[in-house]
Amino acid sequence: MAAIMLASGALCAMIPAAGASALVQGSSRGEARTLVGRVVTAQDAPVQKAIVYLKNAKTLAIKTYISEADGSYRFPGLAANVDYEVYAEHEGARSPVKTLSGFDNRKQANITLKLGGK
Repeated sequence: MAAIMLASGALCAMIPAAGASALVQGSSRGEARTLVGRVVTAQDAPVQKAIVYLKNAKTLAIKTYISEADGSYRFPGLAANVDYEVYAEHEGARSPVKTLSGFDNRKQANITLKLGGK
């Protein structure tokens, strides 16, 4: 009887843990966000073919995007609870690093990256 109670207790202990894990995964699953923006010169002219770098502050993984003719870039499917750092480079010029905070709850954030000197 003691073995049955122990097995029962272990089974009961596993069910709440699995349920909690499902709740944590479920809360971050549907909350993906998108980062969009433009890369511009100091005179606000759009920059085509700039390399935009996006760094996940949690995993340190880096994604890149080459800006469009109008200077636009887009990073979809970003985790809601993670900070990201973004900057752009083009022909030796670089923008300051900007941060998209994990506390920012917008579904779509818009960050303009202005290139500085070489």
